[in-house]
Formats: sequence, C-alpha cells, structure tokens
Amino acid sequence: MESIMVIISIVISFGITAALGFVIIPYLRKLKFGQTILEIGPSWHKSKQGTPNMGGIMFIIGITVSFIATALIFHFSGGNLYSGYMNDLQKDAKSDLVLLVAGLLLALGCGIVGFLDDFIKIKKKQNEGLSAKQKTLGQLLVTFGFILTLWLSHNTTWYLPFIGTVNFEKNVVTGVVFWLVSLFIIYGTVNSVNLTDGIDGLCSSVTVTVAIAFIICGSLLKFAGLEILAGALLGGVLGFLCWNWNPAKTFMGDTGSLFLGGLVAALGYAIKCPILLLPIGIVYVCETMSDVIQIGYFKITHGKRVFKMAPIHHHFEMCGWKEKKICVVFSLVNAIGCAVGVLLLAFGY
Repeated sequence: MESIMVIISIVISFGITAALGFVIIPYLRKLKFGQTILEIGPSWHKSKQGTPNMGGIMFIIGITVSFIATALIFHFSGGNLYSGYMNDLQKDAKSDLVLLVAGLLLALGCGIVGFLDDFIKIKKKQNEGLSAKQKTLGQLLVTFGFILTLWLSHNTTWYLPFIGTVNFEKNVVTGVVFWLVSLFIIYGTVNSVNLTDGIDGLCSSVTVTVAIAFIICGSLLKFAGLEILAGALLGGVLGFLCWNWNPAKTFMGDTGSLFLGGLVAALGYAIKCPILLLPIGIVYVCETMSDVIQIGYFKITHGKRVFKMAPIHHHFEMCGWKEKKICVVFSLVNAIGCAVGVLLLAFGY
C-alpha cells in the first residue's frame, strides 16, 4: 500500500506543478517578474535576461498539496504514516510525524525568505534583493524554529553508520553540540542547494536523485510518511523540469531553491541521520566548496583563481560544456553519492 501512496504522491505533485506552468509563467511574464542577469556571469547568459523568475512557486504548491492530500488519503485508508521505524531510534513513533510537518514548515519558511529576496530584486530591477545579513537572519530564525521543535519533541537521537545511536539530551554539553551542529547543517544545506541553482535544470535534476534516495531510505526504515514527502519532492522537481530544462521557460529563483534546500535538510533529519546529507547531496557540497576555495584562494593570492569561475558548474561552462551536459553529468555523480548514502543506511546500522 505504501508503494501505491508514493506513486500517488509523485503523480499529484508532478501534475499540479507541470499544470501550474501554463498559468503561473504567463502571469509572471505579465507582471514582468523577469530575471536580471549578473554582469560577472557567462556572457551567453545575457540571452536569459527577462526569463520569468520565482517559478519555484509552482513546485512549492505541488509538493505541499500532494503531501497533505496523499498523507490524508493514506491515513483514512487505515495506513500508518509512522510505523516500523528503526528499533530504538524513537520511543514514541508518532513524534516522527513532527519531523515531517516541521520539515515542511522549515522548507516553506525558507521559501518565504527566498520570495522576499526575489520580489525585491524584481521590484528594483537588479540582482540584489535582501542584504546578506537580512537573508542570513531570516534563514537562521526559521532554522531555529525547526531545531526548537525537534528539541521539544525529543527528536534528538541520531543514527551514525557503523557506530550506533547518539542521544544529544544526555547533558548540557551534548545539547549545545546538537544545536550548533544542526544550525550549521541546515544553514549549510539550504545555501548549498541555492548555489546549485545556477544554470537551466541543474538544481532540479540533481534534486531528482536526492528525492529518489530518500524514497528508498523511507522504504528501508518503513517510514511511509517520509516516502510520501520524498515522493512529492520527486514529482515536484520533475514537473518543474518540464519548464526549467534548457532552454528554460522559467527559473525557480531563491523562492524555489531555498525551499528545496530546507526540504532536503528536513529529509536528512527525518531519517535521523543528517550526516548522510554529505554523500546524498555530494553535488551541493562540491558547489559550496568550490565557491569557498575560489574566494579563499583569491584573497590569499591577491587575485589568482583555482577555477575559471565559481561555483563549479560555471567552471565547466567556461570549459565549453553545454548546460544539458552539466545537468546530466552532475546528476549522475550525485546519483553515485546517493547510492553510497543509501548503502550506509542499509548496512551501517
């Protein structure tokens, strides 16, 4: 029954997201909500000037509606959204539902921050929206609310592959570690996904592999709610790819990329093993590290660069790779990372 629900979740999310393109994209174009292209970017990106931005609204609606609708259908059909969770990882299995609801709210909160950023950019007709401090503050406030929810619901036990479980509520020290590490993981994940959204279809196609990985993780854990949420994510990004594949008819904007980042981070916490976000989101990690390395090396050497342009997808663009090739290769690389993450979950417990 769980498999049927996952398929339903994927289909609903895909259908809503893809269909909304016929309504939202013309509306964004009518409002002149077009993307402003940076002068420092690849010169050929100038042709994308004016492409409707904030298209991420499409899959935000699709994913949210699909998850809620499918979860309700499953529940009223007698299904158990939280059954069969791994042995000692949760004393009260029902609190696993808190992870999913709080996770979706985390994603929506990040999406709102992104929406404000995009809206200001569009109104000012420039590529600067919220200031770095404002954007960081908004993300940290939303992240703080998510972590506080985990703490109050006692969702503070993590599974570490080949090591065992760690409960962070043992004392003050472990509690502080939980908060600080969680802030770093969530904030880092959200912004890493945001950095990956730099060319047509890249963030969406990479996130397809991530969603599939979490569906498999949910199946291994017999956590139906997780499977349904990950299925909604898969359907949403696939539906968006219908409009975002090169040449893109719309961009997701920070509205979409920050939402996806929040949801990916939340799914890492739903499996109670957020460190698996490293292999499962290996491309996100590489995108961020390439940016860090580039900036650090530039400052140390007073102007020299490691990459032709950062983040790393732009480096390959400058090397002559087409956007479609980058999407395919990066997705394949991330699929390998996802396989490693799933294997660690399956055999490392």
